[in-house]
Amino acid sequence: MEKLRVLGHLFVTIFLYFFGSSTVAPAITDVTMTALCPGRDECSFAIYLTGFQQAITGLGMVVMTPVIGNLSDKYGRKSLLTLPLTLNIIPLVILAYNRTTNFFYAYYVMKTLTAMVCEGSTNCLALAYVADHISDQGRASAFGIMSGVVSAAFVCGTLASRFLPTASTFQVAALASMTAAVYMRVFLEESLPHEDSLRQPILKGGPDIEKNGEAPKRTQVSKTFPTMKDLISLLKSSKTFSEAATVSFFNSLAEGGFQASLMYFLKARFHFNKDQFADLMLILGVAGAISQLLFLPLLAPIVGETKLLCIGLFVGCINTFVYSISWSAWVVYAASIFSVFSVFAYPTVRSIASKQVGSDEQGKAQGCLSGISSLASIISPFIFSPLTALFLSERAPFYFPGFSIMCIGLAMTIAFIQGTMIKTVPPLSSQTTNNNSSSSSSSSSVEDQ
Repeated sequence: MEKLRVLGHLFVTIFLYFFGSSTVAPAITDVTMTALCPGRDECSFAIYLTGFQQAITGLGMVVMTPVIGNLSDKYGRKSLLTLPLTLNIIPLVILAYNRTTNFFYAYYVMKTLTAMVCEGSTNCLALAYVADHISDQGRASAFGIMSGVVSAAFVCGTLASRFLPTASTFQVAALASMTAAVYMRVFLEESLPHEDSLRQPILKGGPDIEKNGEAPKRTQVSKTFPTMKDLISLLKSSKTFSEAATVSFFNSLAEGGFQASLMYFLKARFHFNKDQFADLMLILGVAGAISQLLFLPLLAPIVGETKLLCIGLFVGCINTFVYSISWSAWVVYAASIFSVFSVFAYPTVRSIASKQVGSDEQGKAQGCLSGISSLASIISPFIFSPLTALFLSERAPFYFPGFSIMCIGLAMTIAFIQGTMIKTVPPLSSQTTNNNSSSSSSSSSVEDQ
């Protein structure tokens, strides 16, 4: 019960944070098109600009997310979570004030800079916080519940955007982000893998005094930043972890393609506006929330994480190919219902990876996966944004508006194939326990002799 209470404050914080982010999602495509290409449904400049922002954001995340994850192992999850939650407020306030072309460019610059810290690290730190409080056996369900909270926030934010005017949409989003930061600082308890590892708190002043009256040794700064050698060593430490990282890369490559291309594809192909984007996102969000809050916690102990991962990736492949050949808007809506299964992929691959490292390396492990996903986000727009702009324009070599979406499906297919190769192995903690038990038994046998 105590663990649920502590995680409850984390879930409220994550809900408010993603509620603010999700509220602006249906409106941002129309705001971008209005600011850059008023009166048009197809704009290559907007597609390229969005792709460039995604690539730069991903580049920053590759560097920042593993560093922030590793720092949280030493200084605490709450201390590091303060940074992305605070930075996320700035770009939302800009568009809440005005959405003209100049203000949009100001938002674009600030969003690009702040997203380098916010996009990957918030989820990474939240997952590490959950891993600190939940045992290996219940971790898949806990990750699924957290993903369900994110999906619920996505649904509520999208629903709010559906009925709010554009100006109020950004004002509500900014208010929700501010509330998330304040709530986290007031109610969320600090979390560390080991209580004695907090030697130099970031947000608390004054020297710490140990019981013997002497000041503790300060942590070496060079030890808090993971090197490339550390990350490679982490990937080599477990075959299962490296396979999960490969799945994360190709799955994120596909998701990055969706972020860069799908909205503009629907805008040009079926003339979607803010309300229709909101309707589509509501279907995706409701399906995801039901799946992760209800189906995943029930099915994970029975079916197993590896099988759920494969189911999620396979359904995601089918959905993507259906999007690419959709001939009417209702086809897009119908295919989106099956996302109730495709959302299995993210929490299961994270849970599989988390069981391959010790409790004192959860931040580093989740940061490593987030960094790999960010690397995919850098590559993705360079592949899919030009394809989307080309096949939505009159310069397309042949008529296939959904060609870039089909290519995204191929990337997800590779993730599915790699997912089928993952072999379930006992968690690291279980292996350690077994080894200790074996050692104790051997010692007892020697003593008896």
